[in-house]
Amino acid sequence: MKRSDQIFIRGLKVCCHVGVPDEERAVAQELHINVTLSPYECEGALNDDINATIDYYAVSLRVDEVARAKSRKLIETLAEDFAEMILGEFAVAAVMIEIEKFIMPNTRCVGVKITREAL
Repeated sequence: MKRSDQIFIRGLKVCCHVGVPDEERAVAQELHINVTLSPYECEGALNDDINATIDYYAVSLRVDEVARAKSRKLIETLAEDFAEMILGEFAVAAVMIEIEKFIMPNTRCVGVKITREAL
């Protein structure tokens, strides 16, 4: 794969306890997560081998685990936690995380979008 290639997950639904007021964090809420993964450049062909690429299913399972692991006040913190985990556990050069939260009246959603690169 080329560095400019991307693998993505759109609309991953996770439930977690997030929100600034204690009352909001008391009940798990559904968030939608979009993840875009930029692989490291690789020399050879993929040869149709899952081990030669990023396993987006494994990423989705870990995102769900991180979301459920603890309560957070800010979705910004959750996005950082996702990015740190993905960069630490998967062979990606960069990751973009977008979180949509459905809490504010008169809006489809509110959210945060971050991009982080491996060091």
